Amino acid sequence: MNTASPLVGEIRESFGKGAARKYRAVGKTPAVIYGHGSTPRHITVPAKEVARILRHKNAVIALTINGKEEAVLVKSATKDAVTQIIEHIDLVELVLGERVHVEVPVHVIGESLSGTTIDLEHKTVKLEVAATSIPEYIEARFDKQGAGFHLLAKDLVIPEGATLEFAPDELIASVIATAAGTSEEQAKPAE
Repeated sequence: MNTASPLVGEIRESFGKGAARKYRAVGKTPAVIYGHGSTPRHITVPAKEVARILRHKNAVIALTINGKEEAVLVKSATKDAVTQIIEHIDLVELVLGERVHVEVPVHVIGESLSGTTIDLEHKTVKLEVAATSIPEYIEARFDKQGAGFHLLAKDLVIPEGATLEFAPDELIASVIATAAGTSEEQAKPAE
């Protein structure tokens, strides 16, 4: 489960490309907080800390502004295509007990039989989950299954209280024979 990453923000008074460049030059990333019918708030946050937090998908942030702490979720981040510097982030306010819709990576746990490989159809899955309980990943478990095995959405290991936003019979991954696996079968003498 994601734990809230602490971050201190400052209200910003200047806007536009020129102001954003000046903020980035002193190590701050411009951001906007949206949420629940309130007016968007413009802030800056430390660039290095934001870059560290954004390495984790669906990061919940314990944001402190003027001594007041609130929970926010990263909605989107804009990066410079060449330098990969984060130019701007959009944040969404979270309310205690609120449920959010997020995409979570699928991690393969275990392996298939020798001569086969696991073909992942969905690298991420959509979940509805409590904002404070977003898992870092969902497990797709394999235990030496052979070619032709299909792992469906209902077979995924999802945390308690989370709702998978896929049909239960949606194909998530399948085990397929590799070229080496098929030639091994053909090389076996017939009984």
